Amino acid sequence: MPQPWQDTSLSAEDRAAALLSSMTLEEKLAQLVGVWPGSEAEEGEDVAPLQHEVSEAVDLDGLLPHGIGQLTRPFGTSPVEPAEGAAALARLQARIAAGNRFGIPALAHEECLTGFFAWRATVFPTPLAWGASFDPALVGRAAELIGGSLRSAGIHQGLAPVLDVVRDARWGRTEESIGEDPYLVATIGTAYVRGLESAGIVATLKHFAGYAASRGGRNHAPVSIGPRELADVVLPPFELAVRDGGARSVMHSYNDLDGVPSAANPWLLTELLRDTWGFTGTVVADYFGVSFLELAHHVADTRGGAAGLALAAGVDVELPAVRCFGTPLRDAVRAGEVDEALVDRAALRVLRQKCELGLLDADWSPMPSALAGAVDSAGPVDLDPPEMRAVARELAEESVVLLSDDGDVLPLAPDARIAVVGPLADDPAAMLGCYTFPRHVGVEHPDLPLGIEVPTLFAALRAELPGARISHAEGCAAPGPAASAGDAGGAPSAGAAALTAESRLAQAARTAADADVCVAVLGDRSGLFGRGTSGEGCDAADLELPGDQAALLDTLVATGTPVVLVLFTGRPYALGRWSRLLAAAVQAFFPGEEGGPAVAGVLSGRVNPSGRLPVSVPYAPGGQPWTYAQPPLGLRGDASSIDPTPLFPFGHGLSYTSFAWERPEADATDVPTDGETTVRLTVRNTGDRAGTEVVQLYLHDPVARIARPVSRLIGYARVPLRPGESAEVHFAFHADLASYPLGADGTRVVEPGALELRLASSSADSDVRHTVPLTLTGPERMVDHRRRMVCEVRVK
Repeated sequence: MPQPWQDTSLSAEDRAAALLSSMTLEEKLAQLVGVWPGSEAEEGEDVAPLQHEVSEAVDLDGLLPHGIGQLTRPFGTSPVEPAEGAAALARLQARIAAGNRFGIPALAHEECLTGFFAWRATVFPTPLAWGASFDPALVGRAAELIGGSLRSAGIHQGLAPVLDVVRDARWGRTEESIGEDPYLVATIGTAYVRGLESAGIVATLKHFAGYAASRGGRNHAPVSIGPRELADVVLPPFELAVRDGGARSVMHSYNDLDGVPSAANPWLLTELLRDTWGFTGTVVADYFGVSFLELAHHVADTRGGAAGLALAAGVDVELPAVRCFGTPLRDAVRAGEVDEALVDRAALRVLRQKCELGLLDADWSPMPSALAGAVDSAGPVDLDPPEMRAVARELAEESVVLLSDDGDVLPLAPDARIAVVGPLADDPAAMLGCYTFPRHVGVEHPDLPLGIEVPTLFAALRAELPGARISHAEGCAAPGPAASAGDAGGAPSAGAAALTAESRLAQAARTAADADVCVAVLGDRSGLFGRGTSGEGCDAADLELPGDQAALLDTLVATGTPVVLVLFTGRPYALGRWSRLLAAAVQAFFPGEEGGPAVAGVLSGRVNPSGRLPVSVPYAPGGQPWTYAQPPLGLRGDASSIDPTPLFPFGHGLSYTSFAWERPEADATDVPTDGETTVRLTVRNTGDRAGTEVVQLYLHDPVARIARPVSRLIGYARVPLRPGESAEVHFAFHADLASYPLGADGTRVVEPGALELRLASSSADSDVRHTVPLTLTGPERMVDHRRRMVCEVRVK
């Protein structure tokens, strides 16, 4: 006879409550913690902040009688063959369920920012490349495939997406973010959430909130933004992903907001997230975030005190391992320092989610679908199948941005003499961000092969242009710490290692001088906590090209051979120094395992570039931080000697074809403050090859009661067209999209008055193709989280 909590005819809430009522305090607390098996045995560098200082040995046998809430990174801690990993996880889950009196298994989570975070799994483009695609549908499809892969191996929760809006590109985690615009981040991020959740995986929104707005672009630094910036820039992506995306988990951020750590902020984690937005899932700690209340923020002086603060604020699960929510919290509850009702509140949420995932069903089995056989099955499990590689290729191709093109060199001639020069030209690491298995874990295992095929740009160009004569030179050392033998791309050859910096430059100059065109391949080498030039804890002092790459580019330009700059980076870099010296410039943001062929396709002309910048590219490395959505005083002015105007603005990107935009029409130009209108625009491909235009809709509010951005994105559409073909783009503008936070409490208002819709090819004033004046009429309206947040778009 099944127990009440196993009865699937009951609601998840009732089942969870029935189970909770039968549990001891120790059993409840066990559901609120994670266990990170194997992490204490890893002797390499930290992959989480202060990992080896805070981690403690796991007494699994001692924990089993009370149960285990979560399993941390069963695939992403050390290399394991996929089939062996799935079988090991199944055995561990069976052991966990058998070890406690209710038969409750753990909820297993993994990173999934660029795909299933496992050895031999597909590596998709990094989130900054998602933003460059301006394609929520494709990002959602990628997430659906990633979710299916996770689920098939026994994983229940994915720690993605990152919804932090870039405020300062010096921040090392810029590569993990989607862009500098809250609307782009919200819509792309919500599509990823929908895709992951549709596969049955609990999506986890990171990092709530304000993490990317840290002082000086430094990781783990304080955040001191005002309430209006918080409401208008930082919060909307999370708001939309909870409301429309159906995200079932949120991860608190490491930072404090005006002195209040996010892990101890009841306004943020309870009043706003749950009471206002209606979130019903679980709030999980960023790794060691509860401990940091004691060790870093110093708002608690004991582990139990930190646990009490976090639990009261609304943190439900301590990750990655038990340190505060175990014995210290138990003792605090028994001493009357923490109300047991708070433990019950969190445990009920965790158990309800386990019910929703089927983990409390009477017929639950630890066997994942990938094995489809005995637990000891050693059959192959393919985590990098052709379907996933195809979507990774499509997303990579859509994310490549053609920054500049003088029209004389690109596409490359099929029989040209091409010099491919640069430290990243023949290095798979050029394609991979810090939250990919090879760059996050693989570098700690020197003899480990990549496990997946990652063609370099040099190799991809040779395959793309078999009739061309292609030569190669490094030019300078790779940026960041030297590659180890097991690093993506391998160790440099003995001959290359023996070259001095001067001889490398001279060799590169000779190689370029003997060619018709030089492709300079520069950028970042991702890593963690200072072990790279981009990635978590790899913050930059400025936005100069890292290492000796600027000197190399100067040398190549000086040869007189036309230079095409290709950047593989995790952030934008200042390029104004070469703005008039390059034949063309191409930007790719860590485009994943198919990035080499994708960029080679753009260079050859097989792929007509359609990517658009999700972050502005600065002219000079100073003037930071800066993003395009500035009020008037944030733009260039005579009161300052610093001109923050970017070299290439947000939304910028070129194509090999041309497009004409006909004058738009609006159904109505007088719109009630609670009404809407539709704006229609016809776009025509006037060139001789197929291409995709990205139409962007910006809002300009001439006069408001507080200083507002001169222009901000409120809609966009990808419009693929064959030569001579046209399409009509419909934007459904609702007055709610003009709302802004008037009060310091985040209260939003829609006020009557004049507005201007700007149809543009980028955020720059010079790229505005047409304007549509509107007048909002009627009374002023107050709006809340139920407002219209998305401009619905149709392409006909």
